[in-house]
Amino acid sequence: MAFLSEVPLQKERFSLLLLEPGEIYFEDFSVFFYPSVESDEEAIRRKVRGRLKICSKCIVFDPQEISHPVVKFPLRECILIEKWTGPLLSRLGGRRDMIAIQSKQTIEMKANNIIGSYEFKKKTETHRFSLNYITPDDVLQIMCQLQRATTLPLADEASMIAAIVYSSYNRIKFNTSWLETLYEQIIMETVGDHIKPLVVNPGRIMLTSSRLYFQPFNNVEPVPVIKIKLSDIKRLIKRRFLLREVGLEIFCSESSFKSDMFLVLSKPEDRNKLYNNILDQEGVCLKESGQENMTLLWQNGVISNFDYLLYLNSQADRSFNDLTQYPVFPWVIADYTSETLDLTNPKTFRDLTKPVGALSPNRLQRFQERLKDMPEPKFLYGSHYSTPGYVLFYLLRVAPDYALCLQSGKFDQPDRLFKSIAETWNNVLHLQSDVKELIPEFYQPEMADFLINRTGLNLGIQQDGSKVNRVELPPWAEDEVDFCRKCREALECDYVSQNLHHWIDLIFGYKQRGQEAEKADNVFYYLTYEGAVDLDSIKDLNERASVKVQIMEFGQTPKQLLTKPHPSRFASALPVARHSNNSSPVPVLSAHDDVNGSGCSDSPSPDSDAQLTDDNTLQPEEVTASAILKKASQPAFQWDHMDKLQQSFQHRLHKDTVKAVQVSNDGKLVFSVSQDTNLKLYSTEEQQQRRSISISSMPLSSLCAMPDGKTVLVGSWDNSLYLYSIEYGRIVDKLMAHDDAVSALCLQDGVLVTASWDSTVKVWTVEDLCKEGNGVVRLNNAQMTAELDHETGVSCLDVSSDNSLVLSGTRDGTVYVWELATQSILRYSMSHTGMVHDVKFSPDGQKVLSVGEDHYMRVVDVGTGTEVFAKDTDQEEIRCVCWRENTVLAGSSSGNLLVWDMVKAQLTASIPGHEGAVSCVQSTSDGHTIVTGGADKKVIVWKVR
Repeated sequence: MAFLSEVPLQKERFSLLLLEPGEIYFEDFSVFFYPSVESDEEAIRRKVRGRLKICSKCIVFDPQEISHPVVKFPLRECILIEKWTGPLLSRLGGRRDMIAIQSKQTIEMKANNIIGSYEFKKKTETHRFSLNYITPDDVLQIMCQLQRATTLPLADEASMIAAIVYSSYNRIKFNTSWLETLYEQIIMETVGDHIKPLVVNPGRIMLTSSRLYFQPFNNVEPVPVIKIKLSDIKRLIKRRFLLREVGLEIFCSESSFKSDMFLVLSKPEDRNKLYNNILDQEGVCLKESGQENMTLLWQNGVISNFDYLLYLNSQADRSFNDLTQYPVFPWVIADYTSETLDLTNPKTFRDLTKPVGALSPNRLQRFQERLKDMPEPKFLYGSHYSTPGYVLFYLLRVAPDYALCLQSGKFDQPDRLFKSIAETWNNVLHLQSDVKELIPEFYQPEMADFLINRTGLNLGIQQDGSKVNRVELPPWAEDEVDFCRKCREALECDYVSQNLHHWIDLIFGYKQRGQEAEKADNVFYYLTYEGAVDLDSIKDLNERASVKVQIMEFGQTPKQLLTKPHPSRFASALPVARHSNNSSPVPVLSAHDDVNGSGCSDSPSPDSDAQLTDDNTLQPEEVTASAILKKASQPAFQWDHMDKLQQSFQHRLHKDTVKAVQVSNDGKLVFSVSQDTNLKLYSTEEQQQRRSISISSMPLSSLCAMPDGKTVLVGSWDNSLYLYSIEYGRIVDKLMAHDDAVSALCLQDGVLVTASWDSTVKVWTVEDLCKEGNGVVRLNNAQMTAELDHETGVSCLDVSSDNSLVLSGTRDGTVYVWELATQSILRYSMSHTGMVHDVKFSPDGQKVLSVGEDHYMRVVDVGTGTEVFAKDTDQEEIRCVCWRENTVLAGSSSGNLLVWDMVKAQLTASIPGHEGAVSCVQSTSDGHTIVTGGADKKVIVWKVR
């Protein structure tokens, strides 16, 4: 998953990391190297066999014997590259297949295959090579062209190299003998780069009807051709690379955030064409996992804080393949000096509401004072929280090749290396130039080797005389694995889970830029932000090259994912922690505690639930977020089993589409209204119709039965509300409520809310309607207390359980949340394209659900307005919904009843029901009885079997 999987495990010493970052390797050939010594005889005796490699900025000699160093000849240091015509030729039998490289400097690397700082030898010497199977004419032209390129300004050098690359590789076609079968249809062929950290390797991309192939132009890859079966691809993500929308990352494992291949093409149009062509192939079946759905899973505790942060990083263009956009994780622990790690104490933790640069008030004040005198564009922090240098600062011990590549072949000064957790945290708090966050490896015990110097790297001696070796750990950590495990425990614990959304707002959300970023003291250098500069629009090639270098050094702020506050995690989903030797709910962890599986544990997999004891309490060893949610829903046990819903009986009660149904709480009576103008009363015990009444001359749209089952309120297309008494068998009152058809109504605790096509929602006080045993009640004492105006006709509504909020959906796709106390809009969003079919509050009132004719089901957090779930239901256009506990029942246009688990954000069952669209669904509060009505004129009663 993490960077360590990218560290090369090659038998050969040569890799692209021995070159400059992004440098191109063209080809190599067999040679003998003759060292510069006093006599030709000695040179012949000491000749070394190996391969000479031509690269865009250097020539590399890779000897066969590992006792000899790999030697690099920087082309900018080369004086002359030519055929050799000296007396040594006569000693070799007159062969004329030698070349000479005269250079002012050579760089020796990996002598005896030991990784360490490169040895730079500044001495003008002539180095001679005899070519074994080719002539000098075969190689000198490209060598000399590349040497000339290094004499040009940076941008011109890049242009000339690009032209050489194009000319050289354009002649190479994909070798179709590598195709897996003869029956593959070639869809497209193009040129692109295979991207790994600090490495760019060009090659030819071939897409067929069954596979994606990458054939590198050189022999540096472990295999001649990389092959990916299209059926194995689970995720396909468009990426930025060096500020340009030209990347495509391919994932073949559903759960991995480390991709199988990262490709970069020359233009956005080429990238998009490859992306679309892959999606068009029949064998491709991508796993859908939108950001909104993952947010809901995280809120419910189905996925851990760690996995959710990895997901947000991926959505924000952070990739393990790109060190300029490596995944960023927060410091969460602030105590690195205590003997025990006390997760009960808020002072143990870093303030997640502030960026790193604002954690120290004194340092922040210095930043703010500097800001006052700064010209535009102003910034607080001149350094960033994530750069390639910072990533490799942490990973030096496991990725020294990368560090040497980035730092021009030298390790940093010993006193500046990563050598102590406490010292690094102290620097982050106080140094003016250090505001870096962490990387995922800190929270992965299996990756703890990055803290250990297992290969014995010579990292130097500090000024105090001590040798830099392993990273010094805090006292509360027993060893490196224990340190990472406890960091993970802290990341997943109660305090962090309650506050992590604040840090998300800073890094990925609405506090990332603009006025909110200024208020939060979260402003970085302008070039770090997405969209700050369009490289393709910069005509001056030198300026463009300079901007690229700056981006590489300053780091990149993640793509902004949210413009509204990120919702918090549900309190019921927070992990319950315990000490390994104590049943107390929150742990105090020391260096000697065994916290594997204890403490603030990771959130469980969707299928892992705690066991309930006979007294309905949770076993301490088995406490998980999903178990807490399950326990909370115990009173409504049926809702956990809605996937076992079966038809009890059905009747064709109406002559037109059934528009609304209601079932009494005891499940004995079912009411329904239809476009046929009739109200029907049905007995589930007798399984027969007991009453049929023509209410109006126009279709009926909605109904609400009184708790006593004696009175029914009906909405009609004739703009009116009708009050029908079952006991007296007649309409006892009528109210002209609107100027157009009544589309929906809701009656609760003496408050009646009605919606209409006249673009209004009206709120009425009708306390007498909710009183039982008072004989005939009437509408004439209804008092309108609010009128909520909309832009278009209102199609559906719902009311929160405390009557404080009204939810409405309109014909133009807008969903509104109204605050009744102020009669004002709390939230609104254009959630759908076309009419909103139905809207519902979640049982706890924290979320709103809407479905529309655009086939989307969406869930929005009421507090923040953030969309936390979005699902395109394809052919299953949802017409109506019922939300109880953690389950949504949805009626679809195909006649199926869909069961959604809103904790796991997934469809758990699709149950055939009606022969036409399901137009309405309603249930008893305990979930024992479900009633649906449909376009097939039927009413169906359902039971859990």
